[in-house]
Amino acid sequence: MSTTHEFRLPDLGEGLTSADLVEWTVRVGDTVALNQVLAQVETAKALVELPSPYVGVVSELLVEPGTTVPVGTPIIRIEGSDDSHDPQPPSVLVGYGPAAERPSRRRRRITPDSLSAPNIERRPATPSARRAAREAGIDLSEITGSGFDGAVTAADVADALAVKAPSDNATRLASSGIRKQMASAMVASVRAPQANVFLTVDVTPSMELLGRLRSSDAFTGLSLTPLTLAAKSMVTAIAAHPTVNAHWDETRGDAVVDDHVNLGIAVASEHGLSVPNIKSAETLSLVQLARAVTELTVAARAGVTDVHHLTGGTITITNVGIFGVDGGVPLLNPGEAVILCLGAVSERPWVIERKIEVRSVVTLTLTFDHRVLSGEQAARFLSFVAEMLADPDLLLSHL
Repeated sequence: MSTTHEFRLPDLGEGLTSADLVEWTVRVGDTVALNQVLAQVETAKALVELPSPYVGVVSELLVEPGTTVPVGTPIIRIEGSDDSHDPQPPSVLVGYGPAAERPSRRRRRITPDSLSAPNIERRPATPSARRAAREAGIDLSEITGSGFDGAVTAADVADALAVKAPSDNATRLASSGIRKQMASAMVASVRAPQANVFLTVDVTPSMELLGRLRSSDAFTGLSLTPLTLAAKSMVTAIAAHPTVNAHWDETRGDAVVDDHVNLGIAVASEHGLSVPNIKSAETLSLVQLARAVTELTVAARAGVTDVHHLTGGTITITNVGIFGVDGGVPLLNPGEAVILCLGAVSERPWVIERKIEVRSVVTLTLTFDHRVLSGEQAARFLSFVAEMLADPDLLLSHL
């Protein structure tokens, strides 16, 4: 005999009460293994893959791609043996169980009435693609889909927009859930009184160290860049300047210093800007930190960062140097007191012992919440980070 297991949309955290079902990665009749990805959903935070908590055969897909699904709603049925048990869901996906009374931010269901624009709504498409098509007035039936089962994706719509001349000489940019979240975060960010300090530093010794480390077996396959050393320097400096790893408590009107350093890495991708964070970064060696940066960056650019790494950040670093930009003035990630911006490392004339030499130089910019830190505190912290980049032996002595 077999048992029918009903998989409900889990609570994806951060108060998210619903998600858009982007695409199924299984069909009716498929045999699924434990933790096999069943579907991809899109929240206001990220694209999330849903792993199966059951072993068995897919008997029914209960939700169509493009539907906004409230948390707790059954989305798939899987037939398994009657002696199987329901395992605990993956740690990222919490809060299983009915949630019928939970309010949904958006409730868009596929019904006959909702298909009044047949060419846009009936064509298999991701939620982001549907929104982009509506806003741009594009007929989805004219676009070849590159997604699962031929579903049209946001990238497909963007490609179509690139070759379509708008009648009013204007192009409306598609806004996915991630991009809308980015916009909301930036609006929230500017509510904090922000100030900046800058410092240009000779990092020639750090660049030489990177060259030696890249050739070592320990860093094989890892992304080892100036960002890696800057991130390690930043985390190390926090031990001497713990106040920077804090946030402002609006309710009580005071600053709260966080126990662990959850280091955010700002990553730009076709999905928008996201800031996944490395948990307890202060406990990681340089090799472990390089591996964590590599893994988070790859996942963020693919749009599959899990929610666990998108929440709970305490401090952030961003690298505009990869675009050849000398520096920038970043906005704070909401709920954090500091963000460090790393500019491009470039060769410049530099005075050493009254002689001009060509050195590798970079500009560091620190944006800070002036409610949490004074200008002196911010400047001392930035100087500490710069000292370790100028003299990596100082950094290595703290490892």
